[in-house]
Amino acid sequence: MFAILASGGWLIMVPLLLCSVAVIAISIERFWTLDPSKIAPKHQLGQVWNWLQNNQLDSEKLKELRHSSQLGRILAAGLSNSRHGREVMKDSIQEAANQVVHELEKFLGALGTIAAIAPLLGLLGTVIGMIKVFTALNLEGATNAAPLAGGISEALVTTAVGLFVAIPAMMAHRFFVRRVEALVVTLEQEAIKLVDALHNDRRVDMKAA
Repeated sequence: MFAILASGGWLIMVPLLLCSVAVIAISIERFWTLDPSKIAPKHQLGQVWNWLQNNQLDSEKLKELRHSSQLGRILAAGLSNSRHGREVMKDSIQEAANQVVHELEKFLGALGTIAAIAPLLGLLGTVIGMIKVFTALNLEGATNAAPLAGGISEALVTTAVGLFVAIPAMMAHRFFVRRVEALVVTLEQEAIKLVDALHNDRRVDMKAA
């Protein structure tokens, strides 16, 4: 493996190697962080509604809710301003949701960037390798195969490694983007249920949340 990496030329292979490490690290971190059961616990809205019905919602409960999950932070923001009316409550929820979505999308931009630049780095390595091939042809002709083989090897290896890094990065990026989108929809639905229950239709089935 070391020989293959060395044959690609360290000028291109080192950035590609760093990109591959970044892809692995980001994928593991995002997979752990973007756990739906941690971000939007299924029965959290029902628990909040029970607190409201039993007049148990106080500052300690709000603090507990705010630190329990991302959904809890959004619900707590809305509940803190629920007495000021529906629109103020919705604005508070929207502001908290924007912060949560920003956190959910953390590192996804870097993952997409790696997916885009890794093939370009591989292509750059290919160009450098082909330049070496033609330089060797000009200086030594076609009689000495070693410089030609080295340049061709560098061109092929960098292209292959660039694609090897880019393909998993693109797959991981799309997977996590879809997961974030699904989580955002869930958070929005839960928040809307709470707003409707408090300011519009108290017959909303909170137990089913």
